Amino acid sequence: MGILFIFIYLFIVFTVIEINTSIFVATGLERKIARFQVISMLTGTGFTTGESELIIDHPVRRRLGAFLILFGAFSLAVIISAISKLLEDNFYTMEIGYVAGGLLVLLLVLRAPMVQHLIARKLKSELQENYELADLPISDVLLMEDDDEVREIALEEESRFADKKFDDIVDMGDDIILLFIKRGEINIRNKAHETKLEPGDVLVLYGNNPKIEEKFKDA
Repeated sequence: MGILFIFIYLFIVFTVIEINTSIFVATGLERKIARFQVISMLTGTGFTTGESELIIDHPVRRRLGAFLILFGAFSLAVIISAISKLLEDNFYTMEIGYVAGGLLVLLLVLRAPMVQHLIARKLKSELQENYELADLPISDVLLMEDDDEVREIALEEESRFADKKFDDIVDMGDDIILLFIKRGEINIRNKAHETKLEPGDVLVLYGNNPKIEEKFKDA
């Protein structure tokens, strides 16, 4: 019975991973990134990448992350205890089996496209109502349409845009906004539109991604 308990509990851990992955996906995270970060937090490995900021900078994901860290620590203690008492028969296997079954049902429900859509809409509404704009990740603040993007465009040495102003390149109706210009260690934001561009400049743009691609092809 002890071995059965361990297998059931491992199944519960796997299901918790998938449930939280689905919730992270509902907040706008890619599934492969979501699953990796969930496993990282659950196992307490402390693996850090630039993607970890997607968790820390998002209030809902941050709370889920705290749960995963605590659940991971608890799970490790349970599994160690179960192995040490492998020969005992008081594991409450049936009860833990019911928990595993319930989590499996919850996982299947959360993976349904309609439920994912409802959760995503609910989480987005909660973010808009309960959090300051500065607390939200850039994707929730600026990317309102599927084609919206924040892009960096680096000007080559022989760039055809050198010595031109941004307003000379982009028309009013192009749906492209210049946020600022990176020039070495300097960020030019004030009057960036009126600044003559130089080779090596990096333009930080916000707007319609296909239009940005079209305008700044071979920049």
